[in-house]
Amino acid sequence: MTSTTADEAVLRGVLDRWKAAVDEHRPELVASVFTEDAIFQGLHPYSVGRRGVAEYYDSQPLGMKAAYRVLETRRPADGLVLGYLAVEFSFTDRPALDVKLSVLVTREGDEWYIAHYQVSQA
Repeated sequence: MTSTTADEAVLRGVLDRWKAAVDEHRPELVASVFTEDAIFQGLHPYSVGRRGVAEYYDSQPLGMKAAYRVLETRRPADGLVLGYLAVEFSFTDRPALDVKLSVLVTREGDEWYIAHYQVSQA
């Protein structure tokens, strides 16, 4: 279980969609990057499913942007990629927030989705 270019490409494919939707403040589009039953732990109480993801991102301020850097990847099983990332959320009216993010992405058909998302403050 080590980082590979292929695993990082899988993560970037999913996280680039996530980032674009976050940057555009489109909560429903953010939620569409997650599985129907995703476990989501932002900096507020956790939720399960896309509705909770959409509500979380809807509550975020307009102008918030995300920048991420992949630190580690692992492939615990076929069709699963685990990622550990550094993320900076920037805002228009306050200092940026640096966090660490762990995601587990899973393949459904030809597409990859976030099945588990957990943030911790750096």
